[in-house]
Amino acid sequence: MTIRRVRSEDRLTTSFPLQAYAFETSPPTAARTEEFREYLPYNEGNRTLVVEADGASVAAASAVPMRQNLRGTVLPMAGVAGVATHPLARRQGHVRALLHQLLDEMRDEGHRLSALWPFRPSFYARFGYVGLPKARTATFSPADLSPLLRTELPGEVGWERIGTGYPTWREFTERSLLQRHGFALFPDYRDVGLRDRDERWLLTARVGGAVTGAVTYRIDDHAGTLIADDLLATDPYARALLLQFFARHVDQVAKVSVVIPADELPELWLTDLDVHVEATIARPGSSAPMARLLSVDPLAGLPAGPGRVRVELTGDRWLAGTYLLDGTTGSLELVTGATATAGSPPTATLTAAGLSALAYGVLDPAEVSLRGLGDVPVDAAAELRRLFPRELPYLFADF
Repeated sequence: MTIRRVRSEDRLTTSFPLQAYAFETSPPTAARTEEFREYLPYNEGNRTLVVEADGASVAAASAVPMRQNLRGTVLPMAGVAGVATHPLARRQGHVRALLHQLLDEMRDEGHRLSALWPFRPSFYARFGYVGLPKARTATFSPADLSPLLRTELPGEVGWERIGTGYPTWREFTERSLLQRHGFALFPDYRDVGLRDRDERWLLTARVGGAVTGAVTYRIDDHAGTLIADDLLATDPYARALLLQFFARHVDQVAKVSVVIPADELPELWLTDLDVHVEATIARPGSSAPMARLLSVDPLAGLPAGPGRVRVELTGDRWLAGTYLLDGTTGSLELVTGATATAGSPPTATLTAAGLSALAYGVLDPAEVSLRGLGDVPVDAAAELRRLFPRELPYLFADF
């Protein structure tokens, strides 16, 4: 068994067939196989590794060089995707070897975070990943939005195809990256696929010429469903402008469905809004995302409450050692070496998933203990709670 990196057209005979078998209708038609070539430009900057045995590719994994907001700081993030194994080569440790090398290389290149959508969460939990909230889908009748048609709102909406409006979309999502915890963006070479496919309308909310909200959508059929992707809005006025536009489709579609963050509450948008909110978690096709720290470095400088605790990180390939976390100045200080082991502050022992859960704000320190992600005494839990208050991340990018 050997592991090598593949590039460009080499993907057509190595990683692409494995990924197609794992994630698409199989066997593929000849026309579908021809379409693989069209995807090459959108994968060019990915780091793709394959396992080869007897001259054939038997497993593959890729990392997309992305950026993600962690509590207000934008950091390089490795988005793991396309993890697939030939059916005759499964359960032989190939994916484990690939992920170790892939994350080693991405970490060496400066990526401090990693995220993915798992085929089985428990498998990736062994690699230090922890679950993040899954975005919800809100479905309702456009007729229930009719009160918005009688509401005077500041601003206006813009409407165009994503093929022409892509620069506006990209600029707005770049701004959202700076503002929203957990938000992540594809690199340019991957994101332009949205523009090139041109399969969506782009709706924007604007106030004083500045974009304050945006959503891409399509309509499946007359009397069908207006299917909107992530509803991005900087304030309630922007959200109302976008929903007001959807209300104008009352005689065209029966339903509107829109993707919303886990902390959005559509039941409070309007009185008498009959809305169904759903997040389906199922294996293997509908998992919640997962993420992890690849380094403790991103913690330094994060906004923090006045906590002080020693953390011993164990059992991980990339995170190990003893650190003193000090937030008494309002900014997290990461102390290593002899100073970290001096004195007697409260001490917690954490796995990589445990520390990642606290950094991303998805688990309380007590839950970290309950989940078996560390040993957190009561006094250490109180300090960690001050350092890492709960904050729901919104992993916008779907890779």
